[in-house]
Amino acid sequence: MGAELLPWVLTSGWASGINAYAVVLLMGAFGRLGVDAVPSALQRTDVIVVAAVLFVVELVADKVPYVDSAWDAVHTVVRPVVGAAIAALLAGDAGSLEQAVMAATGGGSALASHLVKAGLRAAVNTSPEPASNVVVSTGEDLTVAGVVSLAVLNPWVSAVLAMTLLVVGAVLVTLLWRRIRRARRRWRGWRRRRWGDAPRTPAT
Repeated sequence: MGAELLPWVLTSGWASGINAYAVVLLMGAFGRLGVDAVPSALQRTDVIVVAAVLFVVELVADKVPYVDSAWDAVHTVVRPVVGAAIAALLAGDAGSLEQAVMAATGGGSALASHLVKAGLRAAVNTSPEPASNVVVSTGEDLTVAGVVSLAVLNPWVSAVLAMTLLVVGAVLVTLLWRRIRRARRRWRGWRRRRWGDAPRTPAT
């Protein structure tokens, strides 16, 4: 059972770290459409309605500079918990050890992708214009929808894609922050040179 569940756990965990409410909403909808892998708890009407409302809130908050970083900070706990909960539900009535391992895997992958997302958005917020936030956020939402939908057709392909995106995202965040640090050092050096060359006002 573990080998069958693992791709779903990895995919849902990674996607939960990006947009947990979208994952719950999508999986609930797929379950209503007859996808057997989706736990019945995610198909409940109240769960789907709450997920839809929170998804709309995140849809707006995630596109506003600095509000998105504050939202990410709050969800540092929420997203991994949702990832772990979905994984535990996917494990269903599996043995307690297997369920615990799956929950840890889902929560861990959600935390990893959340940290990548938060790092990327913090880097994007150094840009003076808001359009980049909208573009990045929309790209994240579409990617989550595509990867979770792919899991319905081929769970292993979606899991491999999710882990690849996680690695690529981590590398991208590292490169972006290196460039930002270099730019800040150059800016500080320029300011020191400028102020150092400027004539000083004699003391009175």
